[in-house]
Amino acid sequence: MSEPVEVFTQPIRLEYDYTPGTARSRFLKNLEQGNLVGDRCGRCGKVYVGGGSGACARCGIPCSEVVPLPDRGTVTTYCIVNLPFAGATIEIPYTSASILLDGADIPLMALIQECPASEVRMGMRVEAVWAPEGERTPSMDTIRYFRPTGEPDAPIDDLLKKMRDA
Repeated sequence: MSEPVEVFTQPIRLEYDYTPGTARSRFLKNLEQGNLVGDRCGRCGKVYVGGGSGACARCGIPCSEVVPLPDRGTVTTYCIVNLPFAGATIEIPYTSASILLDGADIPLMALIQECPASEVRMGMRVEAVWAPEGERTPSMDTIRYFRPTGEPDAPIDDLLKKMRDA
């Protein structure tokens, strides 16, 4: 009698449908038009980007105002990815970062390109690089990546205070 099988490798694929809800739908439709918007809480004034639940996480109430946001912001944290993976369409190493858009209180995740990964830093000012108008869809793929603006870095103390207060 042979030994029992304890572990085996089986590749799988999952496909699913996602229903984004009102706030996320509004965010994604604006992306398709080349615009970024956030949702402002009427009580505390926090501006959420990415169209989450449409409610303030701090106050627990629906956000009451949609606000336009610029496509510029500041790198708050980042990760340099050095491990290749199957199906990769980006050159290794690459950088994924949390970007706090000007006027927002919650960062969004995006790639940083057009500079070496070793030059990405907290406080770096960046701007979105959009897909051409005819290729835009209601998805985060509409923003190809962010790139350095050449502006001076945001002061780290100010950035850390904003993140603590978020």
